[in-house]
Amino acid sequence: MADVLLSKVRKNYNPAILKDTLRNINLDIKDGDFIVFVGPSGCGKSTLLRMVAGLEDITSGDLMIDGKRVNDVPPSQRNIGMVFQSYALYPHMTVYENMAFGLKLKHMNKQEIHERVIKAADILGLEAFLERKPKALSGGQRQRVAIGRCIVQQPSVFLFDEPLSNLDAALRVKMRIEIAKLQRELQATMIYVTHDQVEAMTLADKICVLSPLKQNAESNLEQFGSPLELYNHPGNLFVAGFIGSPKMNFLKAEITAIAEKQTTVKLSTGEVIVADVDANNAQVGDKVTLGVRPEHLVKADSEKATGGCVKGKVEVTENLGAEFFMYMHSDASEVGSDFTVKSDAVIEVVAGDDYTVGIPSSACHLFNADGKSFPRTAVYKRS
Repeated sequence: MADVLLSKVRKNYNPAILKDTLRNINLDIKDGDFIVFVGPSGCGKSTLLRMVAGLEDITSGDLMIDGKRVNDVPPSQRNIGMVFQSYALYPHMTVYENMAFGLKLKHMNKQEIHERVIKAADILGLEAFLERKPKALSGGQRQRVAIGRCIVQQPSVFLFDEPLSNLDAALRVKMRIEIAKLQRELQATMIYVTHDQVEAMTLADKICVLSPLKQNAESNLEQFGSPLELYNHPGNLFVAGFIGSPKMNFLKAEITAIAEKQTTVKLSTGEVIVADVDANNAQVGDKVTLGVRPEHLVKADSEKATGGCVKGKVEVTENLGAEFFMYMHSDASEVGSDFTVKSDAVIEVVAGDDYTVGIPSSACHLFNADGKSFPRTAVYKRS
């Protein structure tokens, strides 16, 4: 396996226009890490993966694999294996033949080919399907064959480009577990692209959050860190809104008092909230955005409502059995943003009711006018 290092990597499809797709991407991916590139459509995550694979040229910067600069090394010589969104299996070949085909092109001896295919089939649970053709397989089985075709190559780095997007919801969950088990068994360096932040949170050792590049932005790499780091300490509004399901609630506010480990803000609707946030580099009167996750909201009369309360009108409720969602309207919410409450217990409300929710001080996030986060001094823990 291998380390992957990206240093000041930039991609521009038309230098004459000076409009970059990716800019100043710096990533240090360690041997054996499972890294997920995540972000909305158009942020360049698949382009970045294809640059690692050698399928896209690098406009500037350096790409190192296992200590060797590979910017100009063709894909066939990078010792990488790639699994695409499309299974791309040969319909006239059996599972065994599909998995063995790439090795035959390398003129490997039959015994070694056989050993590699059987080992990969054993890892992926495909032993009973080796003589079947793709049309006789389910979507999940076809995806496993595509992964097996990659495994037999014994690459230094595995690359996955949205491999589960063609599967139904239940099968995506199952295959997600299979891929996580595969990574633990192989101890392989894996880079995985998805637009689904739930996939990113459940699979990754570290997540690379990308955003569509703004014209004057230094980079469209928003944050690189562990799933819990991004969840508990998002670096900015974009990451805070992208990581977490449902997404974080955002409320317009103004700083009214700053203490050593707490900051008091006043919402645009007049409610006062105390947040466990260090805003000593700000000033009283500064406009800020208060963030709080739907799952961290509590009843207004709860002893956990240490930060204060927010009032709103219930618009829609969803009872999913194990979870209850309530979508409210609050005049303090950011434009176009609902205020969502997620609860383990059903709340006795109907659409049109007024409702007040409590906010724990330790559940609060604060962001300045530029969208940068202030350091949190506590992290809320649900009992």
